[in-house]
Amino acid sequence: MAPQIDYTATVFKPIAEKFGFKFNCDIKMRGYYPRGGGEVIVQVSPVKQLNPISITERGSVTKISGRAFVAGALPFKVAKEMAAAAVRCLRKEFRDLYVNIQPVQEPRDHAFGNGSGIIVVAETSTGCLLAGSALGKRGVNADKVGIDAAEMLLANLRHGGAVDEYLQDQLIIFMALANGVSRIKTGPVTLHTQTAIHFAEQLAKAKFTVKKSEEEGDASKDAYIIECQGIAMTNPNL
Repeated sequence: MAPQIDYTATVFKPIAEKFGFKFNCDIKMRGYYPRGGGEVIVQVSPVKQLNPISITERGSVTKISGRAFVAGALPFKVAKEMAAAAVRCLRKEFRDLYVNIQPVQEPRDHAFGNGSGIIVVAETSTGCLLAGSALGKRGVNADKVGIDAAEMLLANLRHGGAVDEYLQDQLIIFMALANGVSRIKTGPVTLHTQTAIHFAEQLAKAKFTVKKSEEEGDASKDAYIIECQGIAMTNPNL
């Protein structure tokens, strides 16, 4: 399952902007499977080159927030049940941390069709963002949807990486094009990431290395360091 547009706006955007570019992601209309109908306007400010990044120190979790939404004919109580279940699950692991997951009824003029889902995002002391998400399905209890999102976030935190399973592959192309060496610390390297690395090396001629993290405390964790010597691609129009 691909991450929701809220993931793009709240997790991908602030991390991707570390490469030195800015973009706006304006959600005009939300759409849901299978009817679709969503509309997003993205505006990007061009840059001469991308800066390399280093995201290897996760730090400690300082905040967990999120949103549980329903749209169309689905009752608001479904959003509240998803949020409550996710909070209960997360508080078992983070007893002293305030977990703020807001239930939301999407306005009818900003959502096309029926849909429900939840995203939970953990912020850390070093500025890392990791997330878990889930979508509602017919016949699936709202509690289970909330718990699935919380468990995904917890799994992304347990491996010790500084980026989650979705962000790791989304950063590969930017690492390949950047001017210098980029490094990110991940959990288990996904097939999407392996594929992204393969094509970045084939098309951009960038050089990647993937190795098990040897940092103190990582011996028992499934953490990896992905490093790339970028090709320093230059925008000829600037």
